[in-house]
Amino acid sequence: MHGSELKDGQHSTPEEDPRPKLWPRVLGSLAIVGVMVGMMIGRLTAPVPVELQQVDVLPGALVVWFSAEPKLHGELVDGTLGLLFDARGTPQNGQLKLADKVVNWRLRHTDGGLLLTLVAARALRGDWAGAPQEGRWRLQVNLRE
Repeated sequence: MHGSELKDGQHSTPEEDPRPKLWPRVLGSLAIVGVMVGMMIGRLTAPVPVELQQVDVLPGALVVWFSAEPKLHGELVDGTLGLLFDARGTPQNGQLKLADKVVNWRLRHTDGGLLLTLVAARALRGDWAGAPQEGRWRLQVNLRE
């Protein structure tokens, strides 16, 4: 049986290659470039979030202005009116008059977006309608007892 000792400069195992291994670096660089390009494309194609711009109080109604049409879910629960908007904005509150009675409204942040709540001493009923106007989205909430 032959051993693994040197005989005339030949081995049973090949010598270590002194050149650097470039293939892992090439694959790593391609992966990093791919992630960066994907993030840039994602930022360019991401939808612009809808912003609450202002709230106007009218007699018996509330007008809410947005930068674009938000997703909206509204409910009448036990005489209160609640509207949930998929939008961003600053929390606000105030009052409006409905047949010489006070209706309190409050706009606050929740996990689902902005929640507009309208509460009065008596049960409220209402409807809401939105339409584009002046390059913005106008939502009017009309109230009645």
